[in-house]
Amino acid sequence: MTAMIRRLLLGVLALLGLAALPAHAQIAAVTSPSGPVLAGPYVVVDAATGETLLERNAGYFWHPASLTKMMTLYIVFEELKSGRLTLASPFSLSESARAKPPSKLGLGPGQSITVEQGIQALVARSANDVAVGFAELIGGSEAAFSVRMTETAARIGMNGTQFHNASGWPHPGQITTARDMALLAMALIKQFPEYYGYFHTTEFMLGKARIGPGIKFLDLYSPYADGLKTGFTCASGFNIVGSAVRDGRRLIAVAFGFRRADLRDEFIVRLLDEAYALKTGGNRPKVWQIRDGQGGPATVMEQSECGTIRYDMPGDAVWLGTYGDWRTARHAYDVGQAELARLGITRLGKEYILPVTSNKVTRQAAIIADLEPAAAQKLCADYQARKLFCQIRKPQDFAPPFSGFWR
Repeated sequence: MTAMIRRLLLGVLALLGLAALPAHAQIAAVTSPSGPVLAGPYVVVDAATGETLLERNAGYFWHPASLTKMMTLYIVFEELKSGRLTLASPFSLSESARAKPPSKLGLGPGQSITVEQGIQALVARSANDVAVGFAELIGGSEAAFSVRMTETAARIGMNGTQFHNASGWPHPGQITTARDMALLAMALIKQFPEYYGYFHTTEFMLGKARIGPGIKFLDLYSPYADGLKTGFTCASGFNIVGSAVRDGRRLIAVAFGFRRADLRDEFIVRLLDEAYALKTGGNRPKVWQIRDGQGGPATVMEQSECGTIRYDMPGDAVWLGTYGDWRTARHAYDVGQAELARLGITRLGKEYILPVTSNKVTRQAAIIADLEPAAAQKLCADYQARKLFCQIRKPQDFAPPFSGFWR
């Protein structure tokens, strides 16, 4: 099958959405400390051998979101390696690039950056405007650059991937698989060791502005994590490709389709810990032996749900009161977290400041979310013993309009 025919077939499948399949056919539960969490495909690969250590539905189609920028950077690195660009090469953004929605760098007309700053902006800010700027600089247009992206993907074995833009902005035909994203990460690491370190960028200075903060995975899995990329759109959910080096061994993990970034980040850390503990002897299938093109592009979050307030965590929540402003609610949350630590709770909860409206007045509920039941009970018992307000709430209690959290 020629590359052109393969791209055509992938595009037709993506645009049809494989309508005969359930919309959530690729989504299933994964474990978390406080209960099951819904997620999409995932895979963990040994970067040196290609051995697949852990995987689920790694050949299923998915929307890459800003993971797309990994391929954009792959081509930028090709241009640098060939000498057609240098890190100091300046470039400015066209009006169409500057008009792209956030995340973006926000350069004005006539302002320019260097290629190096552009690379850092794609990693630390996931800047859509800069991604389009690179596409126009290298390909002449984003459409022409997208053709090169897809052809490059086919050349390195990403058989289930098709690109239509350089940023990952939603497009029904922009598809990939966990298998393919693992191959792309391996190619970036092996082919561009002199540039791979940019995927560890957490922040950089652009003039007097500090641009960041990069991906949280780098801190959560320190000192082992050394980089790569996250991405989110409503259609894809929260995705991540992460690389870590531990005991002299590099593993690459890909995880798709989480409803919250923090749940995604927790999962990839646990996934890598599990993979590093495996003793396989190199006998498991290689990642390139996984068959692409199964399932169909999944919709993790419906467009109507995108940006709405959701709990989407399995653990119990502790409600510590509702206050007139966000700052006071956040202080109550911080005090509660400190009290959990004082009580000997090692796994603290997550910040959840919930706006609650009644009679056109909005107040902020201070909530510690996603706690294990015993931790929630222990905290509320401590608060109530001191005659302070504290109530345990279950995930099903978080339903609009949230009037149950007015106080």
